[in-house]
Amino acid sequence: MAQQSGTTTGWAVLGPGRIARTFLRDLHASSGVVVAVGSSDPARSVAFAEEAAEHGYPGATAGTYEEALADPRVDAVYIATVHTGHAHLVLAALEAGKAVLCEKPLAVDHGTAMVLADAARQAGVPLIEAFVYRFHPQTFALLDLIRDGAIGEVRHIDASFAFRVEERQGRLFDQATAGGAILDVGCYPLTLAAQVAAAASGVAVIEPADLVASGTIGETGVDEWAVADLVYPGGITATLRTGVRIDDRNDLTIVGSRGRIHLPRPYAVGDDLAIEIATTGEAPRTITFRDDAPYALEAEATARVLASGGVEAPEMTLDESLAAARTLDRWRAAIGLRYPFEAEDADVPTVSGRPLAALPGTPMRYGEIPGVGKRISRLIMGCDNQPDLTHASALFDHFVEHGGNAFDTAWQYGRGAYEQRLGRWIRNRGIREDVVVVTKGAHTPFCDPESLSRQLLESLDRQGTDYADIYLMHRDNPDVPVGEFVDVLDEHRRAGRVHVYGVSNWSLERFDEANAYARANGRFELGILSNHFGLAEAYDVPWAGCRHATDPASKRWLEDRQVPLLPWSSQARGFFARARPDFTGDAELVRCYYSDDNFERLRRATQLGDEFGVPATAVALAYVLAQPFPTFPLFGPRTIAEARSSMTGLTVELTPEQVAWLDLRG
Repeated sequence: MAQQSGTTTGWAVLGPGRIARTFLRDLHASSGVVVAVGSSDPARSVAFAEEAAEHGYPGATAGTYEEALADPRVDAVYIATVHTGHAHLVLAALEAGKAVLCEKPLAVDHGTAMVLADAARQAGVPLIEAFVYRFHPQTFALLDLIRDGAIGEVRHIDASFAFRVEERQGRLFDQATAGGAILDVGCYPLTLAAQVAAAASGVAVIEPADLVASGTIGETGVDEWAVADLVYPGGITATLRTGVRIDDRNDLTIVGSRGRIHLPRPYAVGDDLAIEIATTGEAPRTITFRDDAPYALEAEATARVLASGGVEAPEMTLDESLAAARTLDRWRAAIGLRYPFEAEDADVPTVSGRPLAALPGTPMRYGEIPGVGKRISRLIMGCDNQPDLTHASALFDHFVEHGGNAFDTAWQYGRGAYEQRLGRWIRNRGIREDVVVVTKGAHTPFCDPESLSRQLLESLDRQGTDYADIYLMHRDNPDVPVGEFVDVLDEHRRAGRVHVYGVSNWSLERFDEANAYARANGRFELGILSNHFGLAEAYDVPWAGCRHATDPASKRWLEDRQVPLLPWSSQARGFFARARPDFTGDAELVRCYYSDDNFERLRRATQLGDEFGVPATAVALAYVLAQPFPTFPLFGPRTIAEARSSMTGLTVELTPEQVAWLDLRG
């Protein structure tokens, strides 16, 4: 709900600790007033409300988090709990329609941050990560200098934030509260370096192409000192340092082709704020700034976003917060830091804490494949690019909430890590009988009956289950008589280890040969094919041993036999999102899909997308779903935003005439 411009912003402070007291001290310089305090500790809530009265806010009430969020006087909340408390309170505040200014880091990991950003965007309620320096005039001036080329081409960034705590006590040294240096203060130099690199590169958001790091994990299991070396796209490098047991300079130096910029206090807190500029051929100069009650600046920025009806602050966008969360994950992973609650064998709950369930009114469509015994979502999520269990859980939860129930994995993906991750998530949610798992094995060079059996048993063990809903051979080996493969697949099906079996990347002739053998020998037939298929006709395949079914003869075969198709790469490696005749930077895209006919298909998909109000990628997916044979496209989103974009195609219903027109047949 948008706030009326020029009105006072009513703030609730959730988590009345030290940083919240700094926020309280500065708030007088903004249009905000504290009207409520929420805490899990009643005594702390009362004490902070009394402090608020001393600062001129006598109307502040003390209570629980829930009571503060229910207060109709509250327009916005400032969340300053321990890191692990952020996510639950952010979601609760967004659901209550309150703008959120959340202390850094927004979330402990990227998976959780995705859920929070998506919730804010769907609710249309502001969510801002509170990096105080982002809202200060010193930072604005620095970025102007970088964009104007004051030191020429930026080559290197050196930034640090570290301090020494004498005793290993409290939240900073507690794994349960995600303690340690990287998340607590390492996020400052990391986000500042990214902001400088983005400004120098002329982009809104940037992430390092390469990150290497080392550090020291102390006796309590958290990082006490860490150093990272980053390389951004375009070649800008950065060195970051952080610690909670070692002091550092806590400054910023930017080196360019014409000189350097130095900020003694880059995080905009304290006296003597200054930007020192030294370039060749010019006398050194210094630009100074006042402290300016910096926490009031971030509060006022939140009020502006709320008044405008927006969701994000330009000073710290949600995409920047997501990029920071992903990079923080990489930094922690590089030094081997993982908290017990995010381990691969942990019982990771939903971010909301509520039981997982499909939301009402989702556009998901369903179909059936004989023998599976469950309805199957027409979209199947690929499980081959989720970097950890928390990320996978967030993405899989989102898919199920939006009606999805089918997942695709393979013995060779991530050397088994992805199968284990999927299996752990399924057990954590207790939904094995509600989901359909497609398991693949027998990939070249281990494509033989013996390897098939061994890999199937290993896959089931990794997933923690005793059956595969659907089992597919990942490749074919023409040197093995087709009957030998059919015999072993049939044996596993009759033993109950497989409910339905099929093949991926097989020729149609070999598929027919296998089923002729099955009929002649009393075996179950192949019931599923998983070859490349989509609106764009493929002139080659991206990987050796793959097969496509995009040519007219293959389409006729599929329509004639009504074999369920699980097409992979239905978006043609991004052809409908980024292909242009003058873009040749992706050699595989050019080799496999560039042709006059495919560019005409792209033009028609774009035209039809404009009519439906969706991107061409959604039309390309709708084309696959509208085929005159059963299709269950595989898709592999890396983020919740990508999943939402992909599922937009479910809202598009194409007529047979539109399908033919898209395929240049009308």
